[in-house]
Amino acid sequence: MTTQNPTDPTPSDGNNPQRFLGETPEQEKSRLRRVATATIVGTTVEWFDFYLYATMASIVFGKVFFTSDDSQASTLSAFATFAVGFIARPIGGILFGHLGDRIGRKKVLVITFALMGTSTFLIGVLPTAGTIGIWAPVLLVILRIAQGMGAGAEYASAAVNSYEHAKSGRRGRQGSWPALGLNIGLVLSSAVIFLLTLNGDEFLINGGWRIPFIASILLVGVGMWVRSSLPESPEFTQKVEKDENATSNFANVFVHHWRSLLVVLFVAIGYNALSYIFKTFSVAYLDEFQGVSANVTSGAVMVAGLVALVTVPIFGELCDRLGSKTVIAAGGVLSAVFAFIFLALLSDSSTWKIYLAVAIGTGVLAPMMFSAQGSFLSRQFPAEARSTGVGTAREIGTAIAGGLAPLGALSLVVASPTDSTVGVGCVLVAAGVLVVAAALFDQGRRYTTDRN
Repeated sequence: MTTQNPTDPTPSDGNNPQRFLGETPEQEKSRLRRVATATIVGTTVEWFDFYLYATMASIVFGKVFFTSDDSQASTLSAFATFAVGFIARPIGGILFGHLGDRIGRKKVLVITFALMGTSTFLIGVLPTAGTIGIWAPVLLVILRIAQGMGAGAEYASAAVNSYEHAKSGRRGRQGSWPALGLNIGLVLSSAVIFLLTLNGDEFLINGGWRIPFIASILLVGVGMWVRSSLPESPEFTQKVEKDENATSNFANVFVHHWRSLLVVLFVAIGYNALSYIFKTFSVAYLDEFQGVSANVTSGAVMVAGLVALVTVPIFGELCDRLGSKTVIAAGGVLSAVFAFIFLALLSDSSTWKIYLAVAIGTGVLAPMMFSAQGSFLSRQFPAEARSTGVGTAREIGTAIAGGLAPLGALSLVVASPTDSTVGVGCVLVAAGVLVVAAALFDQGRRYTTDRN
């Protein structure tokens, strides 16, 4: 048998659709290492950029891009620009998700990476409101939209590509690779904020915030080089690239796979409401209502990210042992139980309790659900509609909850005469229940016998 280069678009072995025809076990291991590296490194840079913006919107942007004398109003305005990025995410998810089913997962990953990286760098050199007035927030919103489109396309392409490269029985572990990259990005962005605020928040507010945005262009160069070597998915190569008729028409995804779209949509709404309240609302709440410094909050998020680097591989392994449906549903149940405990720990404003609350919410519970999503969401669709389906439904759900949940939660506290967080707790409980309900309607059995 002639040995093929594993990056060559040759149909895969029918007995193992995750292996290229003629690929030796050694070549398969090499390919999977490159896929893991490209996925994790690329996703790390993407989410470093995205979480960097989230943290700066919580702490800095209300002060430098908005001129209101009301600090709460400025913070809400900055959070609104954060939400705008989420509104743009479905555009990226739908557009690039469909392109992923048409031209391939690899090409889309390279395009979206460049879009995200360029937008982040330009935010770092953007003049403030004190220099160009109203144009500062206008340009910030435009760049945030571009950044949101890139982030919206990132997850579906990375998760689907990892899932389709995986061996049978290892899809849970390999589907969790984007979650690992996400949390490395979270650790790096939080570590940067932590270091920049060691001597207080003044340096950050007075221009120090620009440093990580501008420096991220170096990471973009590394990421582009890594992703250019990423091999195309064997399953895409076999079922789509070699058969033009296999590619699903965009409208047909809504006609034939609407149940799958709803499952992905509701999982995304529930998960993102939980995740962004745990890690984004908490930062703004502690800064605005508890007077906690950025050094403490960024340190808590950094520690939570380090915890997640340990928990993500564990949950990926559990997906292969118990099934991704079980893991994601368990995460929803535990998050609902933890909701009011989390808020009580934050309200105490004790440093160790803040660290504990964020470590459990962002380091354990959110990664539990996110680790399972790579395999759970991908298995809801056949290969020819997978990138479109995951990209469309997940990013619409992310836009609804990821952008609006922290803004809405903060607004509930602002509207309360006593700054109560009871309403926020109710949102967290409802989000956990929604994740569980969506998981129970798993459609994966229609397309695969593999529960992962």
